Amino acid sequence: MEDKPGVESNFAEQKSASSKTEASKPVIKPVDEVTIRFAGDSGDGMQLAGSQFSDAIAATGHDVGTLPDYPAEIRAPVGTLYGVSGFQIHFSSHEVHTPGDEINALVVMNPAALKVNLKDLKKNGIIIANSDSFDRKNLDMAEYKSNPLEDGTLEGYNVFDIPISKQITEVLKDLNLPMKTAMKCKNFFALGVVYWLYNKSLDYTLNWIKGKFAKHPEILEANIRALKAGYFYGETTEMFTTRFSVKPAVLPKGIYRNLNGNEAVALGMVAAAKRAGLQLFLGSYPITPASEIMQHLAKYKKYGVKVFQAEDEIAGICTAIGASFSGSLGVTSTSGPGMALKTEAIGLAVISELPLVIVNVQRGGPSTGLPTKTEQADLLQAFYGRNGECPAPVLAACTPADCFTMAVEASRIAVKYMTPVILLTDGYIANGTEPWKVQKIEELPEIKPNFRTEKEGFAPYIRNEILARPWVKPGTPGLEHRIGGLEKQHIKGSISYDPENHQLMVSLREQKVRGIANDIPDVEIIGEQEGELLILGWGSTYGSIASAYDNLKEQGINVSYSVLKYLNPFPKNLEKVLRSFKKVMIPEMNLGQLAKIIRIEYLIDTIMLHKVKGIPFKSIEIENKVKEILKIKK
Repeated sequence: MEDKPGVESNFAEQKSASSKTEASKPVIKPVDEVTIRFAGDSGDGMQLAGSQFSDAIAATGHDVGTLPDYPAEIRAPVGTLYGVSGFQIHFSSHEVHTPGDEINALVVMNPAALKVNLKDLKKNGIIIANSDSFDRKNLDMAEYKSNPLEDGTLEGYNVFDIPISKQITEVLKDLNLPMKTAMKCKNFFALGVVYWLYNKSLDYTLNWIKGKFAKHPEILEANIRALKAGYFYGETTEMFTTRFSVKPAVLPKGIYRNLNGNEAVALGMVAAAKRAGLQLFLGSYPITPASEIMQHLAKYKKYGVKVFQAEDEIAGICTAIGASFSGSLGVTSTSGPGMALKTEAIGLAVISELPLVIVNVQRGGPSTGLPTKTEQADLLQAFYGRNGECPAPVLAACTPADCFTMAVEASRIAVKYMTPVILLTDGYIANGTEPWKVQKIEELPEIKPNFRTEKEGFAPYIRNEILARPWVKPGTPGLEHRIGGLEKQHIKGSISYDPENHQLMVSLREQKVRGIANDIPDVEIIGEQEGELLILGWGSTYGSIASAYDNLKEQGINVSYSVLKYLNPFPKNLEKVLRSFKKVMIPEMNLGQLAKIIRIEYLIDTIMLHKVKGIPFKSIEIENKVKEILKIKK
């Protein structure tokens, strides 16, 4: 049955809608999955339209994957190719691994958005364009010699050019809003058309608008009118002959919420601190694309969370180390350039042997690089990017929802082993969203801080069976001790320059990190347990690898895959897994960093698949490489 908008339409809308004969009503076509992209200038509200649509779709039980795409400039010149902002949503009646390879429908607010994104649209795909923006000035900015809506450029696509700006002017004329304010509602008109086209209710976004603009009644009314006008434009115009319907996915029972990776990290840290009975402290400095972690954590003051926005990256991590020394769960969040600045302080946390979680939301580099684009090029930095022998566990999340799980796991390891832990995410999964199954605190892994209170037999660097030293809150009677960046004497903790002692302490810290391999799960093989080819990934390449595997399996091509979430130390069975296959292919959004480490650790050569373009892998790219390796014609 068709989903109707969850509001009372006025009489004129009802009359207009009912004027269509049954014969002229569009056919509703069932489809398994759909990929839509909203695109326009930074000020066109495409991120908001896309996030509203994805949240609404997730709320109706679909599995969803998203890919926001931001320009690096805060406000690039209007109409320019490099100023295009986009938001892609892939939703389906079955499990979704990626935001989609090719898009079925492209919503563009200007010629530049069309030019930048047309290459990703399937043939016979849908284009919904704001025809009012295709004037000579905007066409020149997009380097079009003629209007693509009129010159045959778009032959082979289903083009619906809608005068959205004129429609907005007409719908809002009696509100007497400034033109600039009225035009900000264009995104909701376009969103309304998409809701109608994909047979979805307006309820979710209407409720959001009412909450968001409750204190601004004119803006509230304008956005509601725009959204409904877009919906009923689809309902009353005769340009559309087909609507589409996607059934909800069959997901495990539970309560779900749609969230992105940064929000999942924040929630995971709050949950881990609650599970451990610790206060959470974040010391950080804003940096794209990690700033949102700090913003989300700032909302949890009622759970005892303390957030400190430091004057720079160095101060951010040093305050977090201080919080850990005082008995809190210290966290700092950043991206690659910030990791470079935090390097010395990470070494301080390693030699002091304090629990600390360092979240690196990777982006394109080097230097400032591609600040709003994704990359996986900080793996070697996480492994080796510090002076001296300075081992630290390294974990990587593989999906937006998995960011919650791995934030909890990073906290568990940090507290249990008294060590800083580096958690790698990246811009793709940090900004992308998917449904996350809400978990109860008691369902999470146990996190038990081992605070020392007993004076008898205490020494600051005595170690337990896993080589973790005691955690002592400052001011505990009789347990006064010093820590710091100078090497400490084994057990006693006094400053030591003794060569033999240094050798011992370096070895103990390395041995402690290596021992974490006994406390993490084996790497899992999906598919045959041995064979011709294993696809090995880490972190966010999971989605593209899993989709490629499913597609290859449907074609009768037999491969297996594994995705690593524990990178230092590796799972104990990794070498056995690698040697169970004749060939190992590693797709990475870098120039082969995991492949280099695998070669160092196991003397195994791998086949590398590189991508350093600021965008994630498409599953077809991995499929094609597999076929090349197995010598199968594409």
